[in-house]
Order: sequence, then structure tokens, then C-alpha cells
Amino acid sequence: MQEFDFMVIGSGSGLDVANVAANQGQSVAVVERGPLGGTCLNRGCIPSKHLLYHADILETVERADEFRIDATVESVDFAEIVRAVNEEVSEDAESIRRGLESSARHDLFKGEARFVDDRTVEISGGEDDGARLRAETVLVAAGTRPAVPNIDGIDEVEYMTSTEALQLETPPEHLVIVGGGYIAAELGHFFGTFASEVTIVGRRPTLLPEADEEVAAAFTDRYADRFTVHTGHMATAVSEENGQITVEARPYEYGEDAGVVEGEDPVNVTGDALLVAAGRVPNTDVLNVEATGVETDDQGFVETDEYLRTDAEGVWALGDIVGEYLLKHSANHEARTVARNIFGGDLQPVDYSAMPFAVFASPEVAGVGAHESELREDDHEYATNTYQYGDTARGDAMNADGFVKGIVDLDGTILGCHIVGPDASTLIQEVVVAMKSGSGTVRDVRNAVHVHPALPEVVQRAFSGQFTRGGGEHDHDY
Repeated sequence: MQEFDFMVIGSGSGLDVANVAANQGQSVAVVERGPLGGTCLNRGCIPSKHLLYHADILETVERADEFRIDATVESVDFAEIVRAVNEEVSEDAESIRRGLESSARHDLFKGEARFVDDRTVEISGGEDDGARLRAETVLVAAGTRPAVPNIDGIDEVEYMTSTEALQLETPPEHLVIVGGGYIAAELGHFFGTFASEVTIVGRRPTLLPEADEEVAAAFTDRYADRFTVHTGHMATAVSEENGQITVEARPYEYGEDAGVVEGEDPVNVTGDALLVAAGRVPNTDVLNVEATGVETDDQGFVETDEYLRTDAEGVWALGDIVGEYLLKHSANHEARTVARNIFGGDLQPVDYSAMPFAVFASPEVAGVGAHESELREDDHEYATNTYQYGDTARGDAMNADGFVKGIVDLDGTILGCHIVGPDASTLIQEVVVAMKSGSGTVRDVRNAVHVHPALPEVVQRAFSGQFTRGGGEHDHDY
């Protein structure tokens, strides 16, 4: 058995902590079963956002006639676009591998880790099959994988998850997507822009159910104009014949008594490709974490305290596998907290306040803070103000469709902001900074000088003027 000071399982954001350990003079083991860099680099946000930007460029050209510009797309080398993106990703992963293998402080073990005792793992598969490692401090950062729901016949048909979809070199003629979250939205935009017919089947009443309900409703309406959308339907069976895949989806009631609505006819959708984008599951089952005393919740995510310590002495966890926010920037934030708590002074809790998210679809969606529905459920007094992109000079020039919704406490404290429209992922950052680093009130946004005529004015105006009290009782000035 090989002994180390520090061991990290997974090579995504956990590597940031491993590097701090190495810089402190500790011996470090890194265990990774796949390419270096974790989900984001290899199977998630990096390749997807590269590909989506190509779709955005194509969409921009195709919209040129709105601006009295006659432009046509002569050809698209879809296969080369996908190959180039994946080659760049592979090169980045290889660069990380070379860096680790050349380090005197890091030891890289290739294979799948499985706990066999306290802070002890055995490697299976890969180049280091059979190796046993033990460390004084262990960081579990092994991420998640695509979930595959229990659909009748799913094991008998050929389907893709996001992993395979990001490497597909020919767009399907008709792509059927099961799932209504951000992965479904982004990949629907990508393939739909490159001429695939797209049908989306989702259980929730709207797409993007994690977004504010008003934004989610607006986004769903826009997608219903672009694609065939069956919200409020659950995929219950799937079959394949002559290269065509048929999904049976039954009306679904969401809420306390969630379930398939009995007595109503199903919807049947047929396409030449099926993408399952129904969420993600943690890799704790593969890791056998119970052998080291790590507790998990009923979904399998690692349970930690506010400092990101698990129940097991000397074992910490971060990233998607803890299930707090399945976002790369959240994992990076958690890595900074873990590094500070292990190698710094006093323990400090991880601060999840003002954690933003963004969906790189068309339209873009972004948000931070509380949703209006959450505040209503908690009987929390609040007020909202919504401002349309098209009511600003820049938004009007862009023919932009969308809005910014500000949500504030009755004393003017910003509770949340939700955006649907162009550059939402960029515009949300002003509100994040105000909530995190400013006074946290409307004054931070309202009183800052905004370039005119630029798109951030839509955010400024959403936090200016009169807000309507929750429930529409009366207007409130700040």
C-alpha cells in the first residue's frame, strides 16, 4: 500500500486543492478514471459552450434579414466543427496530464477508485489496476454522470446522453430529447440551429424548472415557437424500428401527488435519434463511500457540514458530488473554501449566497437569488420590477426580445434577479457583484453610471423606478 499526505478522487476542481497541498510540501495522490480535467472540461461546459457559440454565429447570420442585410450561409462543416472542439478539449486534458506526471509532488493514478477502508482506496481498471492508496486527508470530488430514467424499453434502443451528443459529427434529422432542463435546452438549441428537427419531452409544466417561474414560462413559449415541446409529459416507453426511435409520453401531474395522469391518451414522438437529458446522478455508488464512513443523502449525494467536511474523519468533499449546485463555478468556489479550511487558519463555512446560474441557449437565461414562488411559499414580503430589453436603446437596435426581473425586500435589499434574453449570462454579473460585494441594495445598481446606449441599462432600469409588491397590492419606491 502506498501512503500519501493528501489524496483527491477526481481531477476537476479538486485539483485546485491538490495543488495547494503540493505547494505546502505534502505528497499528493490524484486518482482519475478518465481524461484529466473533470466533467466540465471533457464532457460538460467547455465543449458544449464552444459548440453553442458556433450555433450562435449561425443564428446571427440567419437573422441578418431583420436588419435589411442579405446574407446567406453557403455551407457548414458540422463534422469539422465538432472534431475541432473535441480535439482542443483533448489537448487541454493532455496538458493537465503532462503537468501532473512531471510534478515531483503529484502522483497520478489512472483508474477507478473504490474505498475499502478508512481513507483507503483500491484502483480498478486503467493503468494502475490493483493499486492501494491511503492518505491522511482525502478529498472526494468525483462528480456525477448522466441519469437514465426507468423508461420501459430504454435498454433495447440506441440512445445518447450529453456525453455522446457532444461528439456527434452528423446532426440528426429529428432529435427527440427526454428532459426539460438546461442540458436539454442547450443541446436542443445547438442541434436545432444546425437544421435538426427537435422535439422535447419534459415532466414539468415548463422547461428550465429551476429558473424563476416567469422566466421559465417565457423561455418555454420561445422554445415552443422553435421546436415541438411537450411539457407536462413523462416518457414511459421507448421502442426502435428501422432506425427510428419512438417515445411514448403520458400526461404527468406535477406536485405533491405527482404521477402519470390516468385515462388520458399518450403522445407518441418518432425521430432518428434520442437524447436522454434527465439530470445527473452522483458517482458515490461507484466509490463505495460507505467503506470509509461517508454518509450520503437519499439521492446518493455526499453529505457535508458547512465547512465541506464529511462524517468521516479526514474526508472532505466538493463539487457536483455534494449536490448543492451542479455548476463549475460553484465547485471552484467550494475548492477555495476547502483549501482554506484544510491548510489555512480558522474554519470558515462555504458561502453559497449570490450563486448565479446561466443557460447558454437561445434565448439565454440567467439568474441569482430567490425566485418569486419561493418567497410566496415562505410568506416573505417582497416587490418586483420587470424591464423589457426592447425598451432600451441598445435592446431596440438589436431587436432583442426578453426582460430583466428584479426582486427586492421592502427595504430595497436585492433578493434576486432573473433574466431571459441576449447576453443574460453577462448581464447577471452586475447583480451578483452588488449582492456579494456591495451594499446588496438597489442603490448599487441604480446609482452606478451605466454606459449609454449599452445593454446593461436594462438591468439598471429593472432596479429603478417603482416596484410592485408581491401579490400586486401597490407600488413601492426606493
